[in-house]
Amino acid sequence: MTDFSADLDRWLRDARARIGAAPLAPSAETIGRVESVADGIALVSGLADVRLDELLRFERGQVGFAATLDRDLIGCVLLDDSDKVEAGHRVHGTGEVVRVPVGSSLLGRIVDPLGRPLDRDGEIEAADHQPIERPAPAIIDRDFVTEPVQTGLLVLDSMFALGRGQRELIIGDRAIGKTALAVDCIINQKASDIVCVYVAVGQKSSTVRRVIDAVRRHGAPERCIFVIASASASPGLQWIAPFAGFTMAEYFRDRGRHALVVIDDMTKHAATHREIALLTRQPPGREAYPGDVFYVHARLLERAAKLSEVAGGGSLTALPIAELDAGNLSAYIPTNLISITDGQIVLDSRLFHEGHKPAVDVGTSVSRVGGKTQAPALREAAHSLRLDYAQFLELEMFTRFGGVTDAQVKDRIARGRRMRTVLAQPQYAPMRLADEVALVTALQDGTLDRIPPDCIGGFRTELPAWLDRTAKDVVDAIERTGRLDDTQHASLKAALAALASRIAPPEVGPGPEAG
Repeated sequence: MTDFSADLDRWLRDARARIGAAPLAPSAETIGRVESVADGIALVSGLADVRLDELLRFERGQVGFAATLDRDLIGCVLLDDSDKVEAGHRVHGTGEVVRVPVGSSLLGRIVDPLGRPLDRDGEIEAADHQPIERPAPAIIDRDFVTEPVQTGLLVLDSMFALGRGQRELIIGDRAIGKTALAVDCIINQKASDIVCVYVAVGQKSSTVRRVIDAVRRHGAPERCIFVIASASASPGLQWIAPFAGFTMAEYFRDRGRHALVVIDDMTKHAATHREIALLTRQPPGREAYPGDVFYVHARLLERAAKLSEVAGGGSLTALPIAELDAGNLSAYIPTNLISITDGQIVLDSRLFHEGHKPAVDVGTSVSRVGGKTQAPALREAAHSLRLDYAQFLELEMFTRFGGVTDAQVKDRIARGRRMRTVLAQPQYAPMRLADEVALVTALQDGTLDRIPPDCIGGFRTELPAWLDRTAKDVVDAIERTGRLDDTQHASLKAALAALASRIAPPEVGPGPEAG
């Protein structure tokens, strides 16, 4: 009994001390009220001091951000389930903008656009929380885009090189391999120092699951972040998803590292922006999109950059994906995105359905960075590949109208078909830089002309192991420096010729007659 009394006295003394130390002053708190809620938008009154994009908190814990500020009402975009928000609920301003966790603890995790875990690996211990809206690097802080991002896809690395800090649009009709192209780029980074962030905007859960499973099976998921705002997520979460993904990637860029962000896709993000704008009564413009849709995407993609050495030397590369309607490149959102980015990879539905995968349209695709980011050995080997292939496609189109009798034309068509076979590549099978250089060299110097077209697949399959056995010094030189001297180049050609003879031995003529 004595111990209990002593404990009680000690607790009372501590309580009196805390009460005596508490500051006594009047406090004022502004409380708003939900006037109506529908379709993920809440109209709020009574918060006169709220700023644009400020985070608002509702009485049951839901959050949203102020998208429009009218004289009497605030249009608040909800970031949580709108079914739990009702008219009459109290709303508080937080004085903060939307922030997301950043840091290395996000690597390997599946999160929503607010950084909340969607997997079962526990809570995330963030290094910091950063706003989703951050200014793009100033011109003085940027550097030239000269370092390559190896995609492992021969058709891209040889003709449309991608550089660290570039914004390259992947665009095409529905279901012709846009996401597959981006996923192959992510998978190929398992051998590089690039951190990958995959952002899903309005995608089906089955599509997202296939992407995650593919990266886990073939890539390096421990260096990837998956930011998921599926089709069932609220419009607010879908809208902030790309901005949240960029903020998470900028953590690594600002520390001198390299990051790649894939946004799948920007067309659905534009549709979500239009939906929110119409629900918050903003005036519609062309195709009912609000007038600021170009600015929204421009300020997002402008955050991709290669920083100067003074600013840390990191880079952030963006691969936004956009969907076309019946191949119409002149539609409103595609033309906006094409004008913002540094080039576009256009996928063609006809090529896809004919079995040419990846179905890259060489005539309309372009990389405005060009060969500046290519490894010198690959640039030298593929210097005329794009022109030769484009000429073959044009020649093939004309020869469909009638028979070909000219031997030279027949040879060019046969060689062009070998190019098409070489550029075709199965999914989840990225190539090393050394293998790409070797394959293009074999194509350009005529080595593959000695092989029947149906044997080219076997040549490609055996090439990596053959080079490791017979030309290891060449492989090491390409992977280390990206260059080949004359001796190494001769060794590579000899190795390719030996493999070609092994795959398709030359025909042996009849022996001498017996006397």
